[in-house]
Amino acid sequence: MLTDRCIIEVRSGKGGDGAISFLHDRNTALGGPDGGNGGRGGSVILVARRNLNTLYNFRHSRLIEAQDGEKGYGKLMYGHNAEDVIVEVPVGTVVSDDKTGQILADLKTEGQTVTVVRGGKGGRGNASYKSSRMRAPRIAENGDPGEKKRIILELKMLADAGVIGFPSVGKSTFLNVTTRANAPTAEWDFTTIEPNLGVVFLKDGTSFILADMPGLIEGAHEGKGLGIQFLRHIERCRVLIHLVAMDGRRDPYESYLTINEELKDYDAKLEKRPQIVVASMMDSEGAAERKAAFEKKAKLTAMPLCSLTHEGIDDILKKTAELIATTPEFPLKGLETGGVKVYDGHAKKGPLFRIEKIKPGYFRVVGEQVEYVEKTTNLKNDEGVARLVHYLDKIGVEEALKKAGAVDGDTVILGSFQFEYLS
Repeated sequence: MLTDRCIIEVRSGKGGDGAISFLHDRNTALGGPDGGNGGRGGSVILVARRNLNTLYNFRHSRLIEAQDGEKGYGKLMYGHNAEDVIVEVPVGTVVSDDKTGQILADLKTEGQTVTVVRGGKGGRGNASYKSSRMRAPRIAENGDPGEKKRIILELKMLADAGVIGFPSVGKSTFLNVTTRANAPTAEWDFTTIEPNLGVVFLKDGTSFILADMPGLIEGAHEGKGLGIQFLRHIERCRVLIHLVAMDGRRDPYESYLTINEELKDYDAKLEKRPQIVVASMMDSEGAAERKAAFEKKAKLTAMPLCSLTHEGIDDILKKTAELIATTPEFPLKGLETGGVKVYDGHAKKGPLFRIEKIKPGYFRVVGEQVEYVEKTTNLKNDEGVARLVHYLDKIGVEEALKKAGAVDGDTVILGSFQFEYLS
């Protein structure tokens, strides 16, 4: 069963806290700070594998979580780094952020990796703060918090050419005749309920990957029929082979227009792909007359095809190979103007802080950078608290609170830390 889209939550591990410790050893005349650093938290890394062809395993794995780093110890012992969690996905998987829609990675080669959430850096122990001016530091650093996000995994097949058209126009039969795909065929609509891939080998030694896509119907771009489940898989195709049946079940010209309109409405520039229009089922009674009328209305020449007798197959495949060789790769939907986002880890951006008045007498200091400093400062002793307060004064929090209307005795909240405002 093909599962080609799923949403999962990923969490990286928190960095281990640095230790506050002093050497106690009767064989050492003068002890000193010996608190070790914490270990790095585990990251969650996706890696592309060719031996996978579905996202089915993620249907019941809604949470992937890495472990926290180990805290530091005395005697300069560092905490252990947590193991990274390596998750295998099929080649052709596109990873995007569920909240922002930003594409994080397009995993289209074997072994390609992306770190979707990075483990937190371990905090420094008090031994790291020792200096000529601070001989006995009683401060340490907490580990960086881990990350959490919901990501979308979408499988978009790696095909050079895609066979498109209404249901029951002969797409699967064409694939079976030209490759060894053995796609199911029958005389009713929607026999193909998932894309099938096959490799075409030409007489001159060239080859390309051909995909048979589930049949389109009007409104497919809105999810009708097999809808987007079909359309996302032709985003990588450089060439489209558009089969228009001449058996008389549908008007060929109206069918041709409907399919092209669905490609356009999907908004991935699919209509700009080179398209080979093929008049299929030419062994049907009256097919030649319908083909001539269709070509006159559409103002094009359709290549004839009869898959049962193999009529026209060599010419179609030859033209497809020529177009693939001369057509550049098209960017995926969402990557047209700038490519894949570069992962920036725990980089802090924007203003340092802003002041929010919660209610009379209560203020909150908000900001990614200032909240990061609060989270990574060990506030279990007076020295750590003093260090944080000094930092807040240095960046101008006191002045900003005064401008916001704070008076002596008001409560100021920063993350999990609260203090009383004194001018």
